[in-house]
Amino acid sequence: MNLKLSTNLFLIFAILFLTCSCKSGQKNQKDLFITENIGFAEAQTDSMLHITGEPTGKNYPRTMKNDGSLVVTGMYDWTPGFFPGSLWYLYELTSNEKWKIAAEKWTASLEPLKTFTGHHDLGFMMYCSYGNAERLSPKPGYKDILLESAESLSSRFNEKTQTIKSWNYRKNWNDTTEWYYPVIIDNMMNLEMLFYASKISENKKYYDIAVKHSESTLKNHFREDFSTYHVVNYDTITGKVLNQATCQGYSDNSTWARGQAWAIYGFTMVYRETHEPKFLNAAIKATDLYLKNLPDDLVPVWDFNVGQEGYTPTGKSYAVQFPGKGLKDASAAAIVCSALFELGELANNKTYTNTAIKMLHSLASPAYRAQLGRNADFILMHSVGSLPHESEIDKPLVYADYYFLEALNRYRKIKNVN
Repeated sequence: MNLKLSTNLFLIFAILFLTCSCKSGQKNQKDLFITENIGFAEAQTDSMLHITGEPTGKNYPRTMKNDGSLVVTGMYDWTPGFFPGSLWYLYELTSNEKWKIAAEKWTASLEPLKTFTGHHDLGFMMYCSYGNAERLSPKPGYKDILLESAESLSSRFNEKTQTIKSWNYRKNWNDTTEWYYPVIIDNMMNLEMLFYASKISENKKYYDIAVKHSESTLKNHFREDFSTYHVVNYDTITGKVLNQATCQGYSDNSTWARGQAWAIYGFTMVYRETHEPKFLNAAIKATDLYLKNLPDDLVPVWDFNVGQEGYTPTGKSYAVQFPGKGLKDASAAAIVCSALFELGELANNKTYTNTAIKMLHSLASPAYRAQLGRNADFILMHSVGSLPHESEIDKPLVYADYYFLEALNRYRKIKNVN
């Protein structure tokens, strides 16, 4: 073998060795990161379960009081499905039977909600709990419960508006504008249960309702730049839009960060279920606008337009007194982080995937992940529930933890780490 050939072969083997070593190092770093975060989540959740005891229908973890103690809520709130859902994700991440046993108990406690029609959040309530249960550890009856829940949610669909009604009657913050048929951007998240119901029942009704609602949302909730309105109020006689406003954002014309997050996640999911390019386009454009508005740590301020000229909160909104400039919302970051793992795959866009990884690491940093035994045993700190309602300001939120664990699970499943 001549010297030149020998040298070239040596260089090739050296490059291959370094490449493999680099990839192995990245894999090890990924595994260590995931393992450490799972261990922390298990420890916090163990402590939370000790405090809550057995499910009673009235003790679903939601947030934290100012004194650091746990705030729980009843099953008819919009958030009870997230804690059982988190328990299911811990089971998926660990294969530890104790999490499955706990998840089954907390999920079963929500069965009475299958006939609930009081508001639109049945997808959050039942699909985050029973949907994960059916996916990870099917039992006789789970499918029937989900089907009945989908039927209950469908009862709020209106052919005139082509939407599922979110809330019942209420007034805007100005105390003069009345919302008789309000639809909020969050409602996109409830559609996943309808797509599931359509598949297992072979009844296209649920699919059609989900698609019609998505099309109406695409038409009426997005501005030209693909920022979102939180609330769209419809006329039930004509089906026309009466007004576009906010309830949990800074002002009617502002972009509430979590609302934008719901849109990103929701339209990504709808594209997965329909393969309609218009829904992928909406997810991508909503995402690109969101990413442009992020600070260096990739966790957004609770509303992108707080304190900016041309954006003014009104009436009884607490934002009139306290704008909350600089307040972060880790819940919005966790939702988008999870969505970007899926969107990166569906759109074949590694930039989205790599951004999701960076977001996950930011959320897992000491800036946002709590200290062990603190934060009322929630995983993430620094979320904002509803500043206009003077509620859950700079507090942990159960759904922030749910989407953080979902994102961690999605990260674990991706094959290539860049």
